[in-house]
Amino acid sequence: MSKHPPAPIQFEPEFIAGLKEIFEQRIVFNQILGLKIVTLLPERVVARIAMKPDLVGHFAYNRVHGGVISAGLDATGALAVMAAIGAKHLDEPPARRLERFHKLGTIDLRVDYLRPGIGTHFELHAQVLRLGSRVASTRMEFFGPEGQLMSAGAAAYIVS
Repeated sequence: MSKHPPAPIQFEPEFIAGLKEIFEQRIVFNQILGLKIVTLLPERVVARIAMKPDLVGHFAYNRVHGGVISAGLDATGALAVMAAIGAKHLDEPPARRLERFHKLGTIDLRVDYLRPGIGTHFELHAQVLRLGSRVASTRMEFFGPEGQLMSAGAAAYIVS
């Protein structure tokens, strides 16, 4: 008898569409940042920001504003928590799982700025380190267009 690893969790198309609508449309600040979901898995998420003039923090270098980096990391960390909650409650219909995010909020955020944010676009990665009944802990990374790590973050979110 061979043992096979459990099949990876696959989100339903309606859950993915609902989460994209919440993240990319209904959270208006994410629209201002231009945050778009690239990858949505229970164990990790990836988002992308295209550089635009509205995001410049240092005009001489066309460097992205540090607030864009911290807000993007915060939002991507929250997205990772949403995905983890969605995976934890797969027994519920997608619409019910999407309602669980109404209480989600940041309670702590730390960002380390490692390199200047210069580039045409940026990729943000996040994963949940622990999803508890009240608090979730995450780790996030902000990468430049060539894959170089520019900033790293950690956050805690209230989930109930």
